[in-house]
Amino acid sequence: MSQFRVIAGVLRGGCVGRSQLQRGYGGGLCRHRADSTRGCSSKAKPLLPAVASNSNYIDEMYLAWLEDHKNVHESWDGYFRNVQVSSPSVEAGKRRPSALLQGRVLSHTPDLTQKVVEDHLAVHSLIRAYQIRGHHVAQLDPLGILEADLDSFVPSDLITTIDKLGFYGLDESDLDRSFQLPPTTFIGGQDITLPLREIIRRLETSYCGHIGVEFMFINNVDQCQWIRQKFETPGILHFTNDEKRTLLARLIRSTRFEDFLARKWSSEKRFGLEGCEVLIPALKTIIDTSSAAGIDSVIMGMPHRGRLNVLANVIRKDLDQIFCQFDPKLEAADEGSGDVKYHLGMYHERINRKTDKNITLSLMANPSHLEAVDPVVQGKTKAEQFYRGDAQGKKVMSILMHGDAAFAGQGVVYETFHLSELPSYTTHGTIHVVVNNQIGFTTDPRVARSSPYPTDVARVVNAPIFHVNADDPEAVMYVCRVAAEWKTTFNKDVVIDLVCYRRFGHNEMDEPMFTQPLMYKQIRRQEHVLKKYSDKLIAERAVTLQEFEEEVAKYDKICEEAYTSSKDEKISHIRHWLDSPWPDFFTAEGEPKSMSCPPTGLDEEVLQHIGQTASSVPLEDFKIHPGVSRILRGRAELVKNRQMDWALGEYVAFGSLLKEGIHVRLSGQDVERGTFSHRHHVLHDQEVDKRICVPMNHLWANQAPYTVCNSSLSEYGVLGFELGFAMANPNALILWEAQFGDFHNTAQCIIDQFISSGQAKWVRNNGIVLLLPHGMEGMGPEHSSARPERFLQMSKDDPDHFPDFIGDFEVQQLYDSNWIVVNCSTPANYSHVLRRQIQLPFRKPLVIFTPKSLLRHPDARSSFDDFNKGTKFKRLIPDEGLASQSPGQVKRLIFCTGKVYYELAKERKQLNLEKDVAIIRLEQISPFPFDLVREEAEKYTNAELVWCQEEHKNMGYYDYVRPRFLTVVANRKSIWYVGRDPAAAPATGNKSTHLNELKRFMDTAFNLSAFQGRDI
Repeated sequence: MSQFRVIAGVLRGGCVGRSQLQRGYGGGLCRHRADSTRGCSSKAKPLLPAVASNSNYIDEMYLAWLEDHKNVHESWDGYFRNVQVSSPSVEAGKRRPSALLQGRVLSHTPDLTQKVVEDHLAVHSLIRAYQIRGHHVAQLDPLGILEADLDSFVPSDLITTIDKLGFYGLDESDLDRSFQLPPTTFIGGQDITLPLREIIRRLETSYCGHIGVEFMFINNVDQCQWIRQKFETPGILHFTNDEKRTLLARLIRSTRFEDFLARKWSSEKRFGLEGCEVLIPALKTIIDTSSAAGIDSVIMGMPHRGRLNVLANVIRKDLDQIFCQFDPKLEAADEGSGDVKYHLGMYHERINRKTDKNITLSLMANPSHLEAVDPVVQGKTKAEQFYRGDAQGKKVMSILMHGDAAFAGQGVVYETFHLSELPSYTTHGTIHVVVNNQIGFTTDPRVARSSPYPTDVARVVNAPIFHVNADDPEAVMYVCRVAAEWKTTFNKDVVIDLVCYRRFGHNEMDEPMFTQPLMYKQIRRQEHVLKKYSDKLIAERAVTLQEFEEEVAKYDKICEEAYTSSKDEKISHIRHWLDSPWPDFFTAEGEPKSMSCPPTGLDEEVLQHIGQTASSVPLEDFKIHPGVSRILRGRAELVKNRQMDWALGEYVAFGSLLKEGIHVRLSGQDVERGTFSHRHHVLHDQEVDKRICVPMNHLWANQAPYTVCNSSLSEYGVLGFELGFAMANPNALILWEAQFGDFHNTAQCIIDQFISSGQAKWVRNNGIVLLLPHGMEGMGPEHSSARPERFLQMSKDDPDHFPDFIGDFEVQQLYDSNWIVVNCSTPANYSHVLRRQIQLPFRKPLVIFTPKSLLRHPDARSSFDDFNKGTKFKRLIPDEGLASQSPGQVKRLIFCTGKVYYELAKERKQLNLEKDVAIIRLEQISPFPFDLVREEAEKYTNAELVWCQEEHKNMGYYDYVRPRFLTVVANRKSIWYVGRDPAAAPATGNKSTHLNELKRFMDTAFNLSAFQGRDI
């Protein structure tokens, strides 16, 4: 009984003295801390009688109780009644009370006391068992086929049959005994004792009905107590008739919308919501509750199932705009490729009818790649909170909807959860709603996940999980209300698991009976939730049959009128479905306000000021590392000599934009210091823990804020987050840097589905910048190539079309592109391209292949003159040496990009070929600078054209630039390749091989007879 001794010792320190004990707590002399914890009643409770320190204590209480049972607290009364029931001498006690008072019967008290304590402890354990494991036996599946946790095993510590009382050392005779309730339960309401039978009944009601609650893994007592109170308090699951009628009306709209689509377009894919129609009133309840708490902007992400219904009945997209999307004759406006209707998003400001407050709802457009939109939504939510100064998420929030199979199977779900508590990424709580079909496309959940529930991933961040039977609309609404209140109270994630079913196949054309025959036989027999709930309310007299039918007819009429109106729509405008509008940035028609870009140069004093700040520590008594001090001294020397290296060039771009009121955010792995220890934007005091300094935020008095934040070790989730962040505000420079360039391929989904094609599909401008360290440095296959060929392959410019050079060709060409791909070879050009990104009158993603060895290369520096007023980004850097002075004598014109230029220039100088070979740097690769390349080709008319790259022939830039060079020269000349041979891996892992490959193609580059006699 060590457990008894420990608990008895803890509980013993209560009221002492006979007068206090006899008076109980009616006199208010004793206190018990559990009241404040439970939050139910201010009335104090006595200590458990069984923990009395000796028999005299109990004798005195027993004396008082024999005189009058009201002399002691009700819990003592219950205790002595239990002693009488348990004692074999109870009859003797009734006959001879004086003998009892002399202790002849109470001589058994220690044993009886221990038994009572053990029984109370057992009951406390029983209560805890239901709180921990009650969800395993909750009635969650509307079909009654599967257990939601995929396990038919019933935990042995839950009292599902009378014989299980034996697990706790109890039996059926104990069911009517009263037990004192612990402070960790609210099932008693105002009562502090309950019969065991009633305890079990109330626990089953709270935890084993249509709601299953997972929360006992949370390591915060206050949060656990809050959840217990929400689900255990007797009678708390109560709705007024008005609330029930509102719920019914919303359920009618949800159900009849799907019915209408099914009638009108029976052979069209629409990914309907049948089987989980309750999602619509669920979302509206979350929004209503959040609006009442002060939220005025909700950003949502969801898969395709139910999307049209959400657009219609939650976002309030005009029904005729939805219906016209089903018309096969509807023409597309010239705005891009567009997307299928169940991928489109929407942005809408309206009045919340429940709270009469303004609310903005945004449903993000997304691809078929399930869960890919999750971090994007979080990033946009974080951005809106940031720009509005909403530091606690009290104004802007996110709701993410998921499917059960994707929530359990897609790794980006975990990556997104992993961001939820990080300072620079938290959105202060997201409400996750899982539409749990209990099936994937055709895959049974029993072979689709290893965890009991699809929601178990949420446990890693201590998010409570509320499972609920979706065929019980009131239970769903209550859970949604609690989830919204949880988010408001604790600013933490919460998950709602709507256990439902999918009435049809993956889409309406699919046959689910092939693979799930038994499930779909049951589904065909399953009564619709609207019928169940309307019958329930009619039986309760909360609504009449006539009122119900009138509400159905009313919404059917709305749909029919919208259908008629939709026939007038002849052209589909994607911009009407825009999820992230920038009304002040573009014209009312969504067009740029100009088609020009001003120079990006700066005043000398601005350059000097930024350079000096970058070379110093703006805080006093701040001790930095000697190595960092040496770096800062080196910067100061460069500034003194009016020179900039790569780190200073970046500093100039960021710092000048901050001066102009442009927020700059740099995110990624190790970006604060920089993978290659060149940046050092966050300085760390070497003597004071966690004391840091960000000099960039000390540049100007009224500058915009600079955010630089090391991310979690994630690419998919973090790049998606930054993409979302860039959606919120065009007047911000948002950059994501990969630790090494090739690591972007773990975020390939974001690049392919959102960044490359986002504007074409959804008319969504985005200025996200990707910084991808790239270069063949002998570091092996995985730290060399940023895979430029992949970005260039997805660039949409036509290699065979020579464009017309009209207007501002540079800006027009950028406007027509889907993104910009550059490989800068100088700090100045890097700085200018970052500033150009903001100066452009539109936004395009920018992919920059950044250097490694060039960060400290003595030749890779720029003069202040390259940054001064009137200067700008150079799409192409011509040869300015001896070759340019006598272009007619040049025998070979080498085009290249990036680091290889410095190796070529060094080799040319050593071979004394500076008059014979011109080297041109292509800084902007896509869109291809046709105009500048033609100028260079026409300048060196007698030279043969060579493309030189350090990457392998089947990688890098060659396949992209070759057809474009041929277009420039009208196929009259060949463009010869110099570089590494084709290979499977991006680079060799052997240093000697690396150097031999470099020497080999350098020899070819300057062998002026290498291509003689070859066919074009």
